[in-house]
Amino acid sequence: MQLFNPKKYQRVHADARSQELVLKTIDFFEKKGLKSIKTDDQAMVWYEDFLQFIKEEKIFADFLTPEAYSKTGGRWDMWRISEFNEVLGFYGLCYWYAWQVSILGLGPIWMGKNEAVKKKTAELLAAGGIFAFGLSEKAHGADLYSSEMLLIPQADGTYLARGSKYYIGNGNCAALVSTFAKIDGSGEYVFFVVDPNHEKYQCVKKIDTSGVRQAYVAEYALHDYPITEADILSRGEHAWNSSLNTINIGKFELGCASIGIATHCFYEALNHAAGRNLYGRSVTDFPHVKKLFAESYARLIAMKLVAFRSADYLRAASDDDRRYLLFNPIVKMKVTGQGEKVVKCLHEIIAAKGFEQDTYFEMAIRDIGMLPKLEGTEHVNMALIIKFVRNYFFEPVAYPEVGQRNEAGDDGYLFKQKTGGLASVRFADYRLAYEGVQSPNILVFREQVELFRTLLITAPLSKEQAKNIDYMLAAGELFTLIVYAQLILENAKIYGTDTDVLEQIFIFLVQDFSAQALQMILGQENSAAQEEIFNKMIKKPVKDGEGFNRVWQMVYGLNGQYVMNE
Repeated sequence: MQLFNPKKYQRVHADARSQELVLKTIDFFEKKGLKSIKTDDQAMVWYEDFLQFIKEEKIFADFLTPEAYSKTGGRWDMWRISEFNEVLGFYGLCYWYAWQVSILGLGPIWMGKNEAVKKKTAELLAAGGIFAFGLSEKAHGADLYSSEMLLIPQADGTYLARGSKYYIGNGNCAALVSTFAKIDGSGEYVFFVVDPNHEKYQCVKKIDTSGVRQAYVAEYALHDYPITEADILSRGEHAWNSSLNTINIGKFELGCASIGIATHCFYEALNHAAGRNLYGRSVTDFPHVKKLFAESYARLIAMKLVAFRSADYLRAASDDDRRYLLFNPIVKMKVTGQGEKVVKCLHEIIAAKGFEQDTYFEMAIRDIGMLPKLEGTEHVNMALIIKFVRNYFFEPVAYPEVGQRNEAGDDGYLFKQKTGGLASVRFADYRLAYEGVQSPNILVFREQVELFRTLLITAPLSKEQAKNIDYMLAAGELFTLIVYAQLILENAKIYGTDTDVLEQIFIFLVQDFSAQALQMILGQENSAAQEEIFNKMIKKPVKDGEGFNRVWQMVYGLNGQYVMNE
């Protein structure tokens, strides 16, 4: 697996149209140039040129219209959707934001039962429309139980929508806004669509943020907006499930955007450092700089391996195989967090240069930290992840092998996902990923994994620890690293990832696991048996100077391979 390079784009697509749209998107941004992107960013200019391009080329229409509703051969294909997130993130998170919140806004529509709205939506997409997801509220965030938006029944069988939504992307000009509410009186959940051009729709304000400056993050209010059955997408449990299943689809993509941002930063940092001379030496000759670059590269490759392996499982999902419900939050939480880590490492190298206003890096510093927070707080994902620990380690089942799922196809299951029953989700034996692998640091990491499993068997959590959210979040970090490593190993076999690169990846995994085990000792109350095992988990990675040097040569070979057009 290679880093995305717009100047040497080599992705193998399932069809010519997909490649054509990506190449046209690359061409749009390269012609626009970095200077223009930064000027627009600093002036907070609404990206009308980008939306006009999307309209003319029917980008969103082709990528985001399910096959059954497309008149131009479009499809909802999570493989190419994932890659397009990476491409847009590479050029600027604000452009990605318009796309990602459109995905969220479309989720309840495609999951709903309103065929007329679906057909209308396909037409609006073809006309260049973007969409919005009206879920969060100012006082409650994404707490669906506390939603105050209401549909008030009228005597003639219609409704009046009353309430407001907060932090809603594209809320200023979406073709339709999917809005979550309760029916007054019954408390029944409901999803319906509204038109921002309607007189009863008020775009209250633009919420200015330090990142995604050009995007329009809105507060909107509905002032007795008239709603009929023709506007309603789903009710009751179906509406509730539509909100959660939409997040399964749309929020997964934050990881891919983080990869795009960190990759652009990587090129910019390497080009800068390789061109500087300090104290009579090239900056890239300093040992600590080599180490930071090699670690950044290894973490980036790991991010890609995990995200696209998770996409395989997402596309292979069925009622009988819902492993994606673990892997998705790993991408949402861990891959986005790793993006922050990579940018931080690179910033250590280029230092003050990263704050200069004419760099992509300056924009990325502001944007990269938004991704884990746009998705939601870390504890939300971790609370979900730790529900799977028991079945992951102790209840393995046999599944047909899931290969690379980059074939053309419509991922229809995602719009009718089975919900609930997380305790019934089962996994293949995680140890299969380690079969035939003898690399030193992978073996060290596997020792750490087995110690974690031993902890669960011989020194399980007490009732008090299990009720302590802080303790569970900390222990969950160890479990997250274990699943992260499994996905890396599986996809490394598919892509034939270089052994030296894989060793560098597992060096940082061993270090991260050891650091988290130490934190369990320093920051948590453990039994004597638990503390003994946590101490054993703290291990040093095996150093391989020759392997490191080979990876460094790969990294340095990327110097000058990508410079964005001015």
